[in-house]
Amino acid sequence: MNRVKVISRWLLCLGLCTLAWPVWAAAPALGEYAPGFRLADQHGVSRDLQEFRGRWLVLYFYPKDQTQGCTEQACSFRDDFVKIKLLGAEVVGISLDSRESHAQFAQKYLLPFPLLSDPDGTVASRYGALTNLLVLKFARRHTFLIDPQGRIAQRYTDLDTATYASRIVKDLTTLTRKPAP
Repeated sequence: MNRVKVISRWLLCLGLCTLAWPVWAAAPALGEYAPGFRLADQHGVSRDLQEFRGRWLVLYFYPKDQTQGCTEQACSFRDDFVKIKLLGAEVVGISLDSRESHAQFAQKYLLPFPLLSDPDGTVASRYGALTNLLVLKFARRHTFLIDPQGRIAQRYTDLDTATYASRIVKDLTTLTRKPAP
């Protein structure tokens, strides 16, 4: 009986890893064109990757509105928003939350950038940022710097949420060859 439990647990773990592997493998590589998207923001406005062409874009995926880590991350982008704009970049956040949830989150924390709703996780999946464990689906904390030509210039998967934006500002300063604001 004990042996059956061990084998069952091992098979479950193997199955979950197998489900997650294609998601990890699907992340675009540095230098590749960023996967296109068209999603609604917190105001119901349809936003397209193409509208950011010609400018740097900080595209960040996050798990859930109103949670501690996601709030810290969003507020770090808010606090460094002017610096990011002075470097010629825009900020856009994406999660699987609803447009209404994004509207409340953005209003509560005075977020000056669009939050896009990806309810089925299609865009998160294209960027290798989707975790789909049967009944639990969410975007992982991944951030991409997309250059003005639409190519992936940098990818981040493990930054401290409270200082996330500081690292982005530092790297944008290097990539844009502009002095730090």
